[in-house]
Amino acid sequence: MPIRSQRTPSIRHRSVDEPQGGQITSRLNWLRASVMGANDGIVSTAGMVVGVAGAAVSNEALMAAGVSAAIAGALSMAVGEYVSVSSQRDSQRAELEIEKAQLANDPRHGLDQLTDLIEATGVDRKLAHQVAVQLTEKDALAAHARYELNIDPDELANPWQAGMASMLAFTVGALIPLLAMLLSPRPVAVPVTAISVVMALALTGVVSAHLGRASKLKAGLRTVGGGLLTMTVTFAIGSLIGIQM
Repeated sequence: MPIRSQRTPSIRHRSVDEPQGGQITSRLNWLRASVMGANDGIVSTAGMVVGVAGAAVSNEALMAAGVSAAIAGALSMAVGEYVSVSSQRDSQRAELEIEKAQLANDPRHGLDQLTDLIEATGVDRKLAHQVAVQLTEKDALAAHARYELNIDPDELANPWQAGMASMLAFTVGALIPLLAMLLSPRPVAVPVTAISVVMALALTGVVSAHLGRASKLKAGLRTVGGGLLTMTVTFAIGSLIGIQM
């Protein structure tokens, strides 16, 4: 069985503390995804309610449009994330099945390959072989999954969890412009909503930048600028439609 050398570049330098580090990274990724989901809820719902408000419709119509936008967006996020993560999980399982069959077909080659992978992280060849033997005796598939495929068999992506998290994050974000619009006196509803959205987007931008160790100022300006542009365009379109009604 030929060595699948094309997977070697995905090897990461590992340390004794990596399992804990991997869990922390996974949590940070989930948190970052939640922040961005909330950001989507803020921008899309703000665009909807501001646009409808620009058309000068009744409060009832505005409420119906805003609630419908929030529900539709949350469900769309949930379904999209579920489908995406399900595809990722299916791909991971397929890779594990292929690796399992190859190890069963030629375990000796699997041991040599694992030794090569461990040695590539900077470990002495003799020690790498000893580690490979111990890992193989414990769980050969798990060892190859982590070193060769960069997959943790015990931590496969959960599509249901991803879908629910995305839906919740979007809903939380959507409530900010929706409540600001509905609870404010109609004459000042649009500016109050705009201010609420700007503050919320600034917060999500800063948090996402902090998690990604990027510039907080740039991230905040991008998210706020995108939200303002969205509200400006939708309000202008809504106003034009309102004039024609």
